[in-house]
Amino acid sequence: MKKTYIVIAIAFLYTSAKAQEISDALRYSVDNLNGTARYRSMSGAFGALGGDLSSINVNPAGSAVFNNNQLGLTISNYSTKNNSNYFGTQTSDSENSFDLNQAGGVFVFKNHNRNADWTKIAFAVNYENTNNFDNAKFSAGVNPTNSIANYFLSYANGIPLNILENGNYPELSYAEQQAFFGYQGYIINPVSNATSNTAYTSNVREGGNYYQEKAIYSNGYNGKLSFNFSSSYKDKLYIGINLNSHFSNYTQSTRFYEDNDNTLTNEDRITRMRFSNDLYTNGTGFSFQIGAIVKATEELRFGAAYESPTWMNLSDELTQRLSSVSSNTSGELPTDVIDPRITNYYAPYRLQTPSKFTASAAYVFGKKGLISIDYAIKDYNNVKFRPTSDDYYRDLNAEMNASLKTSGELRIGAEYKIKALSLRGGYRMEKSPYKNKTTIGDLTGYSGGLGYNFGATRVDLAYSYAKRNYQQGFFSTGLTNAASIDAINNNVSLTVLFEL
Repeated sequence: MKKTYIVIAIAFLYTSAKAQEISDALRYSVDNLNGTARYRSMSGAFGALGGDLSSINVNPAGSAVFNNNQLGLTISNYSTKNNSNYFGTQTSDSENSFDLNQAGGVFVFKNHNRNADWTKIAFAVNYENTNNFDNAKFSAGVNPTNSIANYFLSYANGIPLNILENGNYPELSYAEQQAFFGYQGYIINPVSNATSNTAYTSNVREGGNYYQEKAIYSNGYNGKLSFNFSSSYKDKLYIGINLNSHFSNYTQSTRFYEDNDNTLTNEDRITRMRFSNDLYTNGTGFSFQIGAIVKATEELRFGAAYESPTWMNLSDELTQRLSSVSSNTSGELPTDVIDPRITNYYAPYRLQTPSKFTASAAYVFGKKGLISIDYAIKDYNNVKFRPTSDDYYRDLNAEMNASLKTSGELRIGAEYKIKALSLRGGYRMEKSPYKNKTTIGDLTGYSGGLGYNFGATRVDLAYSYAKRNYQQGFFSTGLTNAASIDAINNNVSLTVLFEL
């Protein structure tokens, strides 16, 4: 029997090891529909309209459309439900949270010289949660062939036995740490007891039909603070620029469980186990945007905008724990606990998200209403981890380049006014960033809302719905079987605006 590894003292480790995956890159690259209630109720189709605090996040020229100074803030309720199917077993989990997700102001300075071509300039500062990470997913089912042992084997094969027997956990690489858990938890065995052995086999009870559960609980946000400047030329052409500061805070707790009731022998074999992973990521970033709006006629408007990649600096922290139970024909053995109680602090790394181009058109029916269309494209092939000279990141970037593609997003919004009351609706469709369209599917969303203008104060209310299907792999290697998940988001937002 191997010696169970438990460290009582709490320790911290700074390591250059890497464990990033494609999903980590997409977490900061895929946009969600966030912003003011008016913006959300029209599905964000504001690229040719402007005149809304969140519109400057689509097209920076939008602040020059304002006629008066304005301050606003938005609170939102995020409701997420994930329906999972893993080998025919249906499960569901949900998360609900409230957030102050938008706050900002725009200040307009008009040129009172009637002969001037540049009629006004505008400055704006706006904060938004571009992504709310609060979520809960639970998948469970009977895997007919694949055990968690294959996860540990995928890392262990090739590593000398003496490292797994005598290695000091804080000094091991990420791959060696995963193999260490499998070996010290009796989940894998060496083919031979020679210290030079580099081949391993599963010690999980054979026969298939492994009952497995995976729960993922996450929370946090991706915030964006925009500093905007824009100007209007003859009230026909509006141009603008944003300088954006990004900051992110993400926490994910993953809990995996497996058991089986296959035939026992007189040899000790694993019958059930639990594997816990707690990840914390934080970082900052920068991006810029430029845009223009052209008023072709009093009714017809066109817009174009470019958003640069976001250059992010990120750092990860990870803690892991494993417990396992072995059995033989005489019964169960005491639980083996592998708990180093060490937090791995990984070397900071950089991430470049894709740039974005948006083309827009809008038709305004006087003071009665409007209809607006935005179409945006993102090339997810341009997502990159850096430094690209690093072998791990170079291989990961090549994998993303082979798996991801250019994605398009269509947004349509409409508004109709009845005196002080405004009625709004919208539609949104976003293509998958994956070439296979199954790892992450297309997104479909609908929205609606209303607003009431009290004069110097306006109140807006919005409801938005979005659905997307995707495959949630249990692990990135070894046990890669995926649960099919239908993710449904229902959000309600309330905005209060004050004209100054």
